[in-house]
Amino acid sequence: MERGQIVKISGPLVVAKGIPGARMFDVVRVGNERLIGEILEIRGDLSSVQVYEETAGLKPGEPVESSYRPLSVELAPGLLGNIYDGIQRPLDIIRAKEGDLIARGIEAQAIDRKKEWDFRPVLKKGDEVVAGDILGTVQETEIIEHKVMVPVGIQGKIKEIHSGKAKVEDVVAVIETPKGEKKKITMLQHWPVRKMRPYKEQIEAKEPLVTGQRVIDTFFPIAKGGTACIPGPFGSGKTVVQHQLSKWADAQVIVFVGCGERGNEMTDVLREFPQLKDPKSGKPLMQRTILIANTSNMPVAAREASIYTGITLAEYYRDMGYDVALMADSTSRWAEALREMSGRLEEMPGEEGYPAYLPSRLAEFYERAGRVITLGKEKRIASLSAIGAVSPPGGDLSEPVTQATLRIVRVFWALIAELAYQRHFPAIHWLRSYSLYLDDLKTYFTKKVAPDWIELREKAMALLQKEDELQETVRLVGIDVLSSEDRIAMETARSIREDFLQQFAFHEVDTYSPLNKQYLMLKMVLEYYDLCMNALKKDAQLEKLINLPLREEIARAKYIATDEAEEKIKNLHQRLKDEVKKIVEEKQVKV
Repeated sequence: MERGQIVKISGPLVVAKGIPGARMFDVVRVGNERLIGEILEIRGDLSSVQVYEETAGLKPGEPVESSYRPLSVELAPGLLGNIYDGIQRPLDIIRAKEGDLIARGIEAQAIDRKKEWDFRPVLKKGDEVVAGDILGTVQETEIIEHKVMVPVGIQGKIKEIHSGKAKVEDVVAVIETPKGEKKKITMLQHWPVRKMRPYKEQIEAKEPLVTGQRVIDTFFPIAKGGTACIPGPFGSGKTVVQHQLSKWADAQVIVFVGCGERGNEMTDVLREFPQLKDPKSGKPLMQRTILIANTSNMPVAAREASIYTGITLAEYYRDMGYDVALMADSTSRWAEALREMSGRLEEMPGEEGYPAYLPSRLAEFYERAGRVITLGKEKRIASLSAIGAVSPPGGDLSEPVTQATLRIVRVFWALIAELAYQRHFPAIHWLRSYSLYLDDLKTYFTKKVAPDWIELREKAMALLQKEDELQETVRLVGIDVLSSEDRIAMETARSIREDFLQQFAFHEVDTYSPLNKQYLMLKMVLEYYDLCMNALKKDAQLEKLINLPLREEIARAKYIATDEAEEKIKNLHQRLKDEVKKIVEEKQVKV
């Protein structure tokens, strides 16, 4: 076979001459150790290749061989519960072969070829099928049923269909196309990572992705099929928020991409997730999770591929009809990899050295999210939600990656260092964040949770805004100059912040708060405000209202177990009314 040869090496960039039939984004094998790379640029006879492995020791003259295929992932039963690197090499298998350090040029198949699965057909011989139709199912884990679909580009009549035990490379169906060709279908498919998987139609997102995090679900919700970003400085809790979303989000499949973050953070995920139980099924959470790890000590070029690998796997499960959530931690490190490769390619730099195409690459990634009607005759509605953490240097939200992301996503959860220093977690600032899905989700919240949900949210936001305005006065002249009404507004806002918005991720009860409990908690805090304002009109004592002993119990309502929450919070609610009424009556008796 004809091969090209290396003429230049610059870190992860290798320039090769004379690769026969070189095409953009084809995967190549570089050097005697056959390192994996991808063609990024072609100039005449010279091809620029980004190498996804350490290039130390490579030298000019070594061979470069093209596979003539784009960078692709393997799609089949056996993905869930696995941890892959940025180019879908299974790290568990590599560790078993090579030990803790990954050797260069190692090849390992992403999907186990020897394992047998129990294939159960849902169609029969003679049925007409189109791309996306489900041929049969495999119980991939105890939680998720894997649906084997007709590959994109194939339609016709089923001539044969298998039932029973089969490996992923075994033929499970034969389809005769309208042209008379017989296509053998296996459970194993390949898909190029940079190409969006097709669907019939994108539809409006009308249902929230319930996360169990009060500041998100009540104040800044994300829809199923939505996009969100979590920007914040070092130590503000981005990774913990993403871990919480991975654990508790109302999605059937989770894809967690650790691209460029510290290795110990990914280690925490690997240690935690196998121990965690899925709240719906009680089974291990890893049974519905795929982890992709390309940490800061792994090859920089593979960071760029890791996000595409992750979203392609997520699209595959979305096509089966599942609600999927993808967490990318963090897109800043991915953008830094883009910047490094762009610099080595000698491209014209844009703002802060990032390539001029950074916004379009980010848009390509986030626009693969959405709520869709999948391919196939049967109408399946599914969603893919994309949530990306952004790590702006020094917490500067005006830097290019954050700004480019904000132009694309519809939810902005702003993590603020000052809140983190005050031990307020999640450190999502209630006045600097926003969600553009509120209008779309209004009907869901009013019908499924409570008719006054939106009204309560707006009232709480107004009180927090008022507190922010009054803080300046308090700092200048002290709290004593405020009117009684403003003092109650300040106290209620403090209660919203400390008793409602603060949430302890490592507390067995407070880690997850269902929508009904969130509603009851917020309603009780705002009821305190209304009762106190009415009591003040009847000349009740301000100090007694502020120092109401029951407020301690209201603050601890977040720790009430979910199955007891409704009864206990409603009881607290009634006691609150009685206590305030008693204070008003005491005043009237004295008069």
